[in-house]
Amino acid sequence: MGGLDALRQFNLIKWLREEGQSRKLILFIVFVALLLDNMLLTVVVPIIPSYLYNLDEATDAGLRNSSLPQQNPAGSFHTVVSLYDNSVRLSGSNSTARSANMVPPTASGKLLQNSSDCPRSTSKLLNENVKVGMLFASKATVQLLTNPFIGPLTNRIGYQLPIFAGFCIMFISTIMFAFSSSYTLLFLARSLQGVGSSCSSVAGMGMLASVYTDDEERGHAIGIALGGLALGVLVGPPFGSVMYDFVGKTAPFIILAFLALFDGALQLFVLQPTKVEPESQKGTPLLTLMKDPYILIAAGAICFGNMAIAMMEPTLPIWMMETMCVRKWQLGVAFLPASISYLIGTNIFGTLAHKMGRWLCALIGMVVVGFSVLCVPFARDIYGLILPNFGVGFAIGMVDSSMMPIMGYLVDLRHVSVYGSVYAIADVAFCMGFALGPSIGGSIAESIGFPWLMTIIGIVDIFFAPLCIFLRNPPGQEEKIAILMDTNCSMKTRSYSTQGTYYQGENMDPDYDDYD
Repeated sequence: MGGLDALRQFNLIKWLREEGQSRKLILFIVFVALLLDNMLLTVVVPIIPSYLYNLDEATDAGLRNSSLPQQNPAGSFHTVVSLYDNSVRLSGSNSTARSANMVPPTASGKLLQNSSDCPRSTSKLLNENVKVGMLFASKATVQLLTNPFIGPLTNRIGYQLPIFAGFCIMFISTIMFAFSSSYTLLFLARSLQGVGSSCSSVAGMGMLASVYTDDEERGHAIGIALGGLALGVLVGPPFGSVMYDFVGKTAPFIILAFLALFDGALQLFVLQPTKVEPESQKGTPLLTLMKDPYILIAAGAICFGNMAIAMMEPTLPIWMMETMCVRKWQLGVAFLPASISYLIGTNIFGTLAHKMGRWLCALIGMVVVGFSVLCVPFARDIYGLILPNFGVGFAIGMVDSSMMPIMGYLVDLRHVSVYGSVYAIADVAFCMGFALGPSIGGSIAESIGFPWLMTIIGIVDIFFAPLCIFLRNPPGQEEKIAILMDTNCSMKTRSYSTQGTYYQGENMDPDYDDYD
């Protein structure tokens, strides 16, 4: 039996390596990588505000206890922050009524455990906006700084090694999140995640663009890959809040670590990341791409569209704790409508946007994001957040599933068809939204309030939307248009258009070859 199992395992590994060039298998690997990255990104959203608040309360309780007269040292209490659950316990050998009376009410373990239900200190809760915002923004900031190096690197060594390096870094970050019990270590874990995310997202999107060369196919494949991102965003907050409330802080990160190991094993057998496979042609320099106004408009749509949800991530849970007195698990469930609708939007418009015009899809999406965000502060309970959050997620799905394929399309039409650098720019835009959103959003929410924060980002999105009109018919390089229009060319070509496709050459049919 042992030999038979070994043979089956060998055949599975052999099949995986033979299928390593299959586009569908590569798409699945990128899907799983984006899923894990965004689950780790969002699983902390409901955990960190409550955990840091409890941590600060425990510190204050300890300071108050140390300042009291030490009449009974044997019965003194000490605050203990548990790595394995979300409560802050009090330890001590004396549990008599006399000693209990010496402890201030705020030091009660029971009250601390329920502190996110009805916080006692509103001013302290508002101060958490900045700390939580900076911690959330650290990942995107580091990713923003790393992307300009990862894009050109993929052109030199290929996509396999960077995406595997991203897995390794992500695994270390997940373990750090699980066992960190201070703000500094949590900040370091979040920052380290930014490096791994940069490797995974830039290399993953570039790999898809290189194996799906047809514009319509590429849009569909990127839509599926963004479905992995959407699923991670969908599962992360409710998974994190439920596990945190009923099991403890460490549990969700341990589960994510095991999922990361599965993804790493799959990459190791299929992609064989020890191989260095540089691109066959030199790509357009990163600075040249950044000067392209059409690429900048597409990147701006990605940035400002995602900035709306990025601003909500650290500030909405705190606003809910302040105004709605919600349970811990509800802090993550509030994002569930946005996550579900994002998943729906990316799958629908991955294909539909090509037919209706990607520029139009992005324009409508930006307007809907703006109006949905403006409606968020009018909610009086968690049920009032369902419709606005659903609109935000669905509209961002429209923007992302339109703009990501356009980035590859613009490179094909106006530059050299090497995709690492352009998807580094797309990821920079995404990261700018998630770096500026939490950091600026936390400060604005603290100074002028959450409703005004939503008003500002809503108006910005609405006013940016008309710029998407410029992406309707972007001009291309003359030599590339000549190649596409050459009727003597024997290869099958498909003209690029954001609204439709047509074929050039003799005996052309609308079916394309399947390279699976």
